[in-house]
Amino acid sequence: MTTERVAAECWLTDMDGVLVHEGDALPGAADFLHRLTERGRRFLVLTNNSIFTPRDLAARLARAGLHVPETSIWTSALATADFLSGQLPGGSAYVIGEAGLTTALYEVGYTLTDVDPDYVVLGETRTYSFEAITRAVRLIGQGARFIATNPDVTGPSPEGPLPATGSVAAMITKATGAEPYFVGKPNPMMFRSAMNRIEAHSETTVMIGDRMDTDVVAGIEAGLETILVLSGVVRAEEVARFPFRPSRICNSIADVIELV
Repeated sequence: MTTERVAAECWLTDMDGVLVHEGDALPGAADFLHRLTERGRRFLVLTNNSIFTPRDLAARLARAGLHVPETSIWTSALATADFLSGQLPGGSAYVIGEAGLTTALYEVGYTLTDVDPDYVVLGETRTYSFEAITRAVRLIGQGARFIATNPDVTGPSPEGPLPATGSVAAMITKATGAEPYFVGKPNPMMFRSAMNRIEAHSETTVMIGDRMDTDVVAGIEAGLETILVLSGVVRAEEVARFPFRPSRICNSIADVIELV
């Protein structure tokens, strides 16, 4: 790996597998964040997880020894709210999700209702109920448009994988015939909204991630330089299987520090 510095003013970085793993900071993460701040780089920490608010996530990162202001965190819930406020300002939605999603929609002026909503919005939750899913199916059948925060079919837990947004979306699609519009990664829409948030330009923005099929491909489609770190999901020998390549491959975020 070359240590030639990247000509980047702005940085987007995935959270899990890049900065933290199961609540613990990965080696180099604190120094990387410090370097960004020291050099005055604009940055956002991205996550497809829509359960938590930026304040929740900032507190979680702080417990791991990583100090990230909540204004520097961009979730699929925030990206979804941003997308919907641009599509239909002041609209209404029936939401299946947690505080991260309901708060984001509320803050952009959306009304949360189960009576004739403009959208059904599905996000991550640990308490999916048959009643809520049934209500979503019926509202979509009555004309509500179907939006989901992210397509991940499973999520991690200490006990093993959990069914996630994509799995529940598939169930609703099977019942209604309606495919959702997924806003989060790998949709480059999430990166574009993040760049708008920090007034970044694609020519001078880098995306760091640990997944080829979400972080890297979405970064490429958004026109960004991409860095794959091998501290998360993808192993070095797996990269060649994909029909696209990241701009750089680093062992971990510790190897990215000198590029800032």
